[in-house]
Amino acid sequence: MCFVSSGSEPLSERSSGHKSRRSPLQTLYDGDQVESGVQAIHQGRREVLEEACRSYTRKRRVLIPEDLKHVIVDDQHGLLYCYVPKVACTNWKRVLMVLTGVSGSLRDPLSIPANEAHVSGNLRTLSEYSTSQINQRLRSYLKFVFVREPFERLVSAYRNKFTRSYNTAFHKRYGTKIVRRHRSDPQPEAMERGNDVSFEEFVYYLVDPATQREEPFNEHWERVHSLCHPCLIHYDVVGKYETLEQDSQYVLQLAGVENQVSFPSSSKSTRTTGDMAAQFFNNISPFYQKKLYNLYRMDFLLFNYSIPAYLKFR
Repeated sequence: MCFVSSGSEPLSERSSGHKSRRSPLQTLYDGDQVESGVQAIHQGRREVLEEACRSYTRKRRVLIPEDLKHVIVDDQHGLLYCYVPKVACTNWKRVLMVLTGVSGSLRDPLSIPANEAHVSGNLRTLSEYSTSQINQRLRSYLKFVFVREPFERLVSAYRNKFTRSYNTAFHKRYGTKIVRRHRSDPQPEAMERGNDVSFEEFVYYLVDPATQREEPFNEHWERVHSLCHPCLIHYDVVGKYETLEQDSQYVLQLAGVENQVSFPSSSKSTRTTGDMAAQFFNNISPFYQKKLYNLYRMDFLLFNYSIPAYLKFR
């Protein structure tokens, strides 16, 4: 099964039978709805991404359904959103539940419980459609993704999944394996519970070639490059966690729904910052820092993030 590599072709009529109104994709490329400074930023991000794809990926391959499991579809508004865990994906899923009507009478995204946003089946993914339906949507819908500085995202995933006592499923599933493999002389209780994995041990686990030979990375630490295939799917908007509110507003404006739903503003004082990431990397030797950077290198390059100043192998 194969799909066209998805360039963007603005269509006004969409297959879902809606009357002809401007699609978000037309709004993007007609460019009269949005302040030109914002458009220029996004144009720049698309160009960096395209150039990096040309420079760093050798062989183009064809998309398969498996590649599209993270791409959520909103047929009412002509949107495709590739969700990346630890980059505001809970709030984007909540917004899309409101837009697609899945949330019922709930119009405020924050009134939807977080666990409800992650129930599979609430939102459709592109992998569920037929080849021709996939091609049509890739051509005519607005495709967007949100990304984050790769090591901040990684530290955020570690803090959330390994340092919170309530995440017992992750401790059992991954923590016990990490302790057994990457701790010398582990205590029986630690091997049983897996609830005290250090960041250093997590890094050893990530860079160990055996890890990915056994199974794909969990989505919370998988590279954006591998989750969303930005060199095969030509994203119209690359939003950044660092400018989350501005970029989310831009997407909602393009979709013409900025008056129907607003993206939740974050009040989280616990969010992982660059300074916090620097502290976590303090204990990681330059050798392992370099290995880890090489693992996430494509995300740094594709999305124009520079090598963090705190790394010691520079």
